[in-house]
Amino acid sequence: MIYKKFKDLELSALGMGCMRLPTLEDGTINEEATAEMLDYALKNGVNYFDTAWVYHSGNSESVIGKLLSRYPRDSYYLATKFPGFSADTWDKVEEIFEEQLRRCRVDYFDFYLFHNVSEHNIDAYLDDEKYGIYSYLKKQKENGRIRHLGFSAHGNMDTLKRFLSAYGSDMEFCQLQINYIDWHFQNAVGKIELMKEYGIPVWVMEPLRGGKLVKLSEKHERMLRALRPDESNHSFAFRFLQSVPEIVMTLSGMSSFEQIKDNINIYSTEKPLSDNERKTLLEIADEMVAPNRLPCTACRYCTEYCPQGLDIPAIIDIYNEITYSKGTFTVPSEINEFDEEKLPSACIGCQACEGVCPQNIKISEMMKDFSKRLK
Repeated sequence: MIYKKFKDLELSALGMGCMRLPTLEDGTINEEATAEMLDYALKNGVNYFDTAWVYHSGNSESVIGKLLSRYPRDSYYLATKFPGFSADTWDKVEEIFEEQLRRCRVDYFDFYLFHNVSEHNIDAYLDDEKYGIYSYLKKQKENGRIRHLGFSAHGNMDTLKRFLSAYGSDMEFCQLQINYIDWHFQNAVGKIELMKEYGIPVWVMEPLRGGKLVKLSEKHERMLRALRPDESNHSFAFRFLQSVPEIVMTLSGMSSFEQIKDNINIYSTEKPLSDNERKTLLEIADEMVAPNRLPCTACRYCTEYCPQGLDIPAIIDIYNEITYSKGTFTVPSEINEFDEEKLPSACIGCQACEGVCPQNIKISEMMKDFSKRLK
């Protein structure tokens, strides 16, 4: 396992993200499979585990806390987050924090984050007089119940600058969406430069962009094989990140034993890309990203707030395939598997989903356009 220095700690360069754990047929977390993955991770050098209040409908923290409690507390680093992306949590920071400690069965969090700093919540995060989120979390750090305080962000550059202008001196790390598609598409490169200005180390989320960098077109796979015949599509994505010196931690949301075994094998050696290899990956990214393609990562925050119970990420995925065809419109067969009350036309336009979308997707507009296309 590759390790990275963070202050006085040695962190595994690969961290286990706990947003996409293996599940049973009823959608609940498969604890037996998760326990096997977690045990393998710990025994093979992974020492960082990242969960959050909303992952797996609020069950990720409890399951991860239960499983990690079987191991010595000093054998792992645990990270979770305050769910400030939702307005109904802004005045509940103490209540939520105490519940998170209980769920995770710990007395302190090694790493704790303001979750998803974005255009939707920046005013609430900065209104410390009204909500007191910053003051409370800073106090918990002073009391030793938070060892390291940071933030995750999907917001634009102006939002990040506002947050850092207010709290930058207290932020020890920042979690950003970085992969070779988003290097330019979501200006990951500019955000990294901004963190450098503040001296803030970078954590990576969505390194495979919700799995989109695992399955590539035949053309793009040929381009990669010509560079390194023995590297898989996803290993190229990880090698791209190994080429960025500012990155300390790469979090991967692994949902099977095979995935965690493979990713740990990739991170057993550091093989950053050459300049030519990086150039090729960025060329592939440019070809993959159409101007009207919606940047959904299937985080599923939206589904938690949809009163109609729509599978929004699945709908967006189909919509992207349609719009990617650039005019030669063919409805994928997957849409025929949807019940009528789960089609895009069932959207009532309440925009509750948009309030929590990390990617700031105008979901209601997409649903309306999709409905017109299906008529």
